[in-house]
Parts: sequence; C-alpha cells; structure tokens
Amino acid sequence: MGKYVIKDAKSGVKFDLKATNGEVILTSQVYSSARTCEGGIASVAENAPVAALEDQTEEGFETQKCPKFEVYADKAGEFRFRLKAKNGQIIGVSESYQKKASCLSGVESVRKNAASATEDAREQPTE
Repeated sequence: MGKYVIKDAKSGVKFDLKATNGEVILTSQVYSSARTCEGGIASVAENAPVAALEDQTEEGFETQKCPKFEVYADKAGEFRFRLKAKNGQIIGVSESYQKKASCLSGVESVRKNAASATEDAREQPTE
C-alpha cells in the first residue's frame, strides 16, 4: 500500500505519494497550509483512479476531459506526467522517465495507490 508523505517546504507544505516500494510517484504543488495540503491529497485520491489518459507524445492525440493524466515529453526529451483535477488544476506531477513505458507504468502506479494510500507522519524540511 502506498502512502502520502507531507513535508514542509520553504514557502509552505507539500506532499509526495510514495508507492509500496518507497519510490516517489507523484509530487504536489506547494500549499500555504497543512489543511489545504490535505485537501490536495483528497483531490488526488478522488481523481487519480478515474482520470483519463491523454498521451501528448502521440501525433494527433485526442484531448481528454478532466480529470486526466497528461503524458508529455519535457525539454530534455524525457517523459513526464501531470494529474489534473476536474477543474483543470494540476494536482500532482511526476519525475522524469527515460522511457515512455516507464512513465505509463508510473501513471498506473498512481492510479493503483492514490485511493488506498495512508497518510504518513510529517517529514522534516528537505528544501
């Protein structure tokens, strides 16, 4: 089972969603308070399992309605995804992946872990 880890950041609070193996599979934006950060966690848990997949690396890709995962290539040519809520706001982003298949596996891991993940104790500041 995955877990959400809330962390203090320089200008607020953020969270990581970690898979069962402890790897970070999704990172949030920075929130102004722990309360709003917990709202972000609730949004990921609600939206990730039902989010459509929009593969922006495919020519002529079909635009999907939110909530959705957007898979794209970054400036370095690596693959990433972002999760958007029903209102279109980005609620989490991935690390970069060298292979598209690994990025798509990351999306599936977020879908699998988001709703059942537990909230872990707050970590000390890392930034």
